[in-house]
Amino acid sequence: MDAPTQEVTTMVDDPAENVDSVEGTAATDGEEPETDGGVRAYTVRLELVDEPGELLRALAPISENGGNLLSIHHERGNITPRGHIPVEVDLECPPDRFDDIVGALRDAGVNVIQAGAEHYGEEISVVLVGHLVESDLSDTLSRIEADVDAVLLDLSLAAPDGTDAISSARARLAIDSGRSDEALEAIRAIGSEKELTVVEPLLGGEA
Repeated sequence: MDAPTQEVTTMVDDPAENVDSVEGTAATDGEEPETDGGVRAYTVRLELVDEPGELLRALAPISENGGNLLSIHHERGNITPRGHIPVEVDLECPPDRFDDIVGALRDAGVNVIQAGAEHYGEEISVVLVGHLVESDLSDTLSRIEADVDAVLLDLSLAAPDGTDAISSARARLAIDSGRSDEALEAIRAIGSEKELTVVEPLLGGEA
């Protein structure tokens, strides 16, 4: 079942700054964008911190790079494993502008969970075993996401003897299609640095 959605105005600094004012920037800033090759609709799924102004900051690179906002779904009822809020943005733009938009979002520090039908087309699951808490599990996961260009979809932690002892964590990650070997190599390197055992591969999220 799809997660409940809320109006986008819940995350802006000023209640008067609603979706209409944001959408207007795509159509009124400078000249009309080039439409060579036609205009296509795309969906970009973002992961945002629940803080005032974060949504407007994330939407700016879209309009600045020739994208036109169609709709925004703000899923406050579906928190990601890192405690962030997924936001799904429907937009339209010329096909040759889409990669620029995704790149601009990442350059602005926005976590792009999914962009277009082909992005993040594969899942892998790995189990990390060791002193996960002492080695800073949050940092480990952030490093994996950054180095692998992956998104953490699900995390389960087992620490039967307490967080000071050996524990294990199962992480399910979304990655680009065809990059599983590269992703696993990066995860192994991070595990080796932190003296963690990496049990893999568990493809497609299977246990």
